[in-house]
Amino acid sequence: MAAPAALIECTPLRNQRIPAFVSNEPLVKISDLNFTYDRRPILTGINMTIPRGKVVAIMGQSGCGKTTTLRLIGGQLRPTHGEVRFDGRAMHELDSADLYAMRRRMGMLFQFGALFTDISVFDNVAFQMREHTDLSEAMIRDLVLLKLNAVGLRGAQNLMPSELSGGMARRVALARAIALDPLLMMYDEPFTGLDPITMGIIGQLIRQLNDALGGSSIIVTHDVQESLQIVDYVYFMADGKVVAEGTPDEIRASDKAYVHQFVWGEMDGPVPFQYPSEPYREQIYGAAHA
Repeated sequence: MAAPAALIECTPLRNQRIPAFVSNEPLVKISDLNFTYDRRPILTGINMTIPRGKVVAIMGQSGCGKTTTLRLIGGQLRPTHGEVRFDGRAMHELDSADLYAMRRRMGMLFQFGALFTDISVFDNVAFQMREHTDLSEAMIRDLVLLKLNAVGLRGAQNLMPSELSGGMARRVALARAIALDPLLMMYDEPFTGLDPITMGIIGQLIRQLNDALGGSSIIVTHDVQESLQIVDYVYFMADGKVVAEGTPDEIRASDKAYVHQFVWGEMDGPVPFQYPSEPYREQIYGAAHA
């Protein structure tokens, strides 16, 4: 798929308030991150590194803190302790103007796309360009068609979201997310509800668009096998902590019980099949003699 390579030419859209520079520092650095909500610990001692140009997955059960981690990276939440640094800047230390400027250098693909339902595919993708740049409508038109072509949907520009399949809607949302050529793309469960063909397409687009843009990507996902084919590194979370990390090959070969159960979809293990209860024999025997 050659189309995404053309996205490299779109660098004028990158926000210039905080200058971009070539650096050997990771794009995102999370250090000793703790987050408490209403006195309830959500994240404890999280350390992660998202290198420039790489695709990193964050995996784990529902409720383990994956999406909260994304929200802290995006500056929607402030850490209770520790910090998130994006392109060398601590997100919680930024004032409102710099925080919004930083966010314009990030893209987000929400779990079900979250397209604006009352405007066309074209206008969904054009929305950020019109809101955050001074580009002419002629330039916006060319760039929107470029983004849609990259996800294989240039011919769908005049359709409404209600006319799209689930997979097509996800691809339009991806085109919208890369509208401003973000340095960082964040994906919240991008494979949910997709058939195997569309899942493969989305996975390859994530990888190819990341390489074409020269940025970094974070994927929060439950879909282990699809993700391990496209990512460079994996963090496993449980109960608000990082319990394992490594390359896809290291994760597949892990002898840690939780990781092994999660990767291979085993019914029983550290995450038990049976909900806690009294011994089965005692419960049946007791009921029979009650």
